[in-house]
Amino acid sequence: MTFEFADPSAAFSAVRLWQEVRIPGDRLDFVREGNSWVLTLDRPPVSRMEYLFEVTDLAGDRAMITDPANPRQVDGAFGVHSVVEFPGYQVPGWLDAPAVDGEWSAIGIPSRALKADIDVRLWSPAGTAAGTALPLLVANDGPEYDMLSGLSQYTAASIASGALPPHRLALLTPGDRDQWYSCSTAYASALATAVLPALRRRVVTRGRPVGMGTSLGALAMLHAQRRHPATFGGLFLQSGSFFTPRYDRHEARFGRYVRIVRFVGDVLRADSARECAPVAMTCGAIEENLDNNRLMAAALSGQGYEVRLAEVPDMHNHTAWRDAFDPYLTDLLTHVWSAGLPRDS
Repeated sequence: MTFEFADPSAAFSAVRLWQEVRIPGDRLDFVREGNSWVLTLDRPPVSRMEYLFEVTDLAGDRAMITDPANPRQVDGAFGVHSVVEFPGYQVPGWLDAPAVDGEWSAIGIPSRALKADIDVRLWSPAGTAAGTALPLLVANDGPEYDMLSGLSQYTAASIASGALPPHRLALLTPGDRDQWYSCSTAYASALATAVLPALRRRVVTRGRPVGMGTSLGALAMLHAQRRHPATFGGLFLQSGSFFTPRYDRHEARFGRYVRIVRFVGDVLRADSARECAPVAMTCGAIEENLDNNRLMAAALSGQGYEVRLAEVPDMHNHTAWRDAFDPYLTDLLTHVWSAGLPRDS
């Protein structure tokens, strides 16, 4: 693949590719050819690639910009990036599929453990009475998950197609994310003793909810399930931040690194679990978190969890997580919700 950055006025002294697909750093510098800067690379082993150009002007000032020659862009947690979609890549069909109408309600749920409120956006199929018992899907980082990965569209389209039964979706706003999602016992307690009971008072749920999250949000869902084993009927964990000293020493500057490593180590060393739940995991095939996700999947499986880890041809980003909803989240929800669990009142 070849990148080209036009610079006919010779306004820049250097151009470099920013990427996260593990291309060695000594291969990222563009070479000036005539009126342009050019870089040719082998295709990385992914189906799509997000990138930026780091440009340095004649005064030595640097800036990160999208590729002016590429109109294809994607929004993410860290802003807009240019993207290359390689031959064979397909966007999920549910993005443009017919979808059932839905109704939103906003709920502020106070938590004594956190000494703060957790804001929740609750989606239900339009016209569904609060007393109608439906399964519940609960998402950490919920509003961002919805905005950048289309979670509510997936939900509505899956119901419309019959791929999933009617269900409700609860989007949890993260608050102090780095604190709450990094194995906080207060946050785990808030989920189990404040958030889910409050949702059950608002609507009738069938069975235990399924919890989902990405990165630290995935870690927080697993931590909550381990602290309160009867809370979730299933877990969908994407690119979980299951840090270990063996693979993640570069994360040691993160303020809650030690707390995460302690919890992950306890899980990896455990011989059994008090109660298990079906778990589906996804992770990019070459992303940094793959090794620790493999370790976690093996450990949970050995303790009696029913685990499926899918290694997808992408990286640590919302599009990768979106693209993995079907079939991996669909299969998990179908499995959990077809189990005939009794109403959870």
